[in-house]
This record gives sequence, C-alpha cells and structure tokens, in this order.
Amino acid sequence: MGIAKVKRVSHWLTLFTLFFVRRSPYSVMANPFPGMNPYLEQPDYWSDFHNQLVAAIARYLVPQLLPKYRVVMDKWVYSTTSSNLTVALGRPDVAVQQRPDVDSPLATMMARSTVKPVQVQIPLPIIERRQAYLQVKDLATQAVVTVIEVLSPANKQGKGRTQYEAKREQVFRSLSNLVEIDLLRAGQSFLLQPHDSHYRILISRAAQLPQADLYGFNLATPIPTVPLPLRPEEGEAELPLQLLVDQLYDELGYDYFIDYEQDPPPPWSRQDLNSFKPPAINETSPSD
Repeated sequence: MGIAKVKRVSHWLTLFTLFFVRRSPYSVMANPFPGMNPYLEQPDYWSDFHNQLVAAIARYLVPQLLPKYRVVMDKWVYSTTSSNLTVALGRPDVAVQQRPDVDSPLATMMARSTVKPVQVQIPLPIIERRQAYLQVKDLATQAVVTVIEVLSPANKQGKGRTQYEAKREQVFRSLSNLVEIDLLRAGQSFLLQPHDSHYRILISRAAQLPQADLYGFNLATPIPTVPLPLRPEEGEAELPLQLLVDQLYDELGYDYFIDYEQDPPPPWSRQDLNSFKPPAINETSPSD
C-alpha cells in the first residue's frame, strides 16, 4: 500500500475516532459557535484549552505523518511579570495568633499612632512560564521540518512578545516551515500590514519566504482547515482545526462550566456577539 493511500486511510480513521468513538456521552450541548468560541479566550480557561489543543493537534497528525515524520511536543520558556499573579504561599516564618479569650490591644495601638502611610511601588517578581508547541521532524535526519505554534496572550504583549518574536525570527531564518495559529482576538498581531479579522492562521513555507499564506476569519466563520507544509517535494497534510476545537469542547465538558449569562472576555462585548447569536446566547442575553 502506497504512502498516499496510507495517509488517506489514517485520515478517515482519525475522523471516525474523533466523531464516533471518543465523543463524550455526558455533553448536552455542542460548541454554540460555528467557529472559535470567544468564551474560551478568558484567562480561567485559556491555559488549559491551549495545552489541550496542542495535544489534540499532535494526536491528529501522528497517523497522517507516519512513518516518515515524527510529531514532537516541546516547551519554550519565557519570563514575564504580571499584576494578576497567582502565587502559591507556604507557611509564614512568623505567625501572629490571638487567643480567643484575650482582648487585643491592637485597636488602642492604632488609635494612638500618628504615622501616616505613603504609596510606594515594589518590583513585581519575574515569573518563568512554559508554553507547549509542536515540531514535525524528519524521522531519518531529525531535522525540524515544520513548527506549529498556538499563540497565547503572553506571546502578544510585553516581554513575552519580544521573546516570541526572537524565536519566530529563528524559524524564519532556518529551513523550517511555520504554522502559527492565533485564536485570540486580544493583543497586537504580528502582521506587517493590518488585517481586519478576529482570528488568523499564518502558513509560512520556508521555500517561499518572504511570501506566506494568511487565513483570516471572524467569529461567525468556521475555523478553516489549513495545510500543513512538509518537505517541498512531499505532499501537504491537512489540519482541521474546527473539528479539533469542537471535539475538545465536547470532551472537556466546557458546556458545564462556561456561563453564557456573563459577558464575554474583553475585547469582546455583547454587542459584538449580536452579529452572530447562537441559540444559547440568544436565550441568556440580557438584551433579549
């Protein structure tokens, strides 16, 4: 059986598994949006969704690319500071406790104090973060043929953006292709020319630089199936991102804990969602 036929069989077996074998029996509602779900962009959900999507892409591609290519998940490290940090605290070195049967003199001491506080700034800690991405490697040479990135908020702002831009430049200067998936409306895009779309997928083929293919799409548009470039002499695989996003929404039970009565995360607003109102959004919208 030829490689092309093996790829076609593997492709349809994967689709069958995603739709029929692995569908959760507990989900009561599918993704109510035809494309990307903007509620997944909020910080409480994005980190987990990002990691799950990267893993789902890898699982989908493996049967398509074997036996010539290997799909490897790796992580790049970047540092950032944030005013919204979640810090794990250990036990304090000194604990101040009060016996329940003894009155505290604290109120009297505060009343006698004449020292007034002043506002000062303290340096925020530098946080080291890790972000998963995928590499498609030639199994024979171990050369990185294609890099697949799913952008996160840190990639699009502050020091994290600067560090990601440096990594991006390294890919462009190499012989590797780049698939850059931006499913976040917030943040500044990396395009040289403005492009009026909510979401973007960039397909950069090393052999065609500086030209690249941009897939721009909006809230009411299904996420396009995009090509996965390999070696120039090889055919290209396909990446059905909408299928994978919908499958994750079902498998991970987002329907149970996303509250569509709440406003979507910024920069989205209820008015933005009026251009496309899924049934569930219609029912819970305050304007209805």
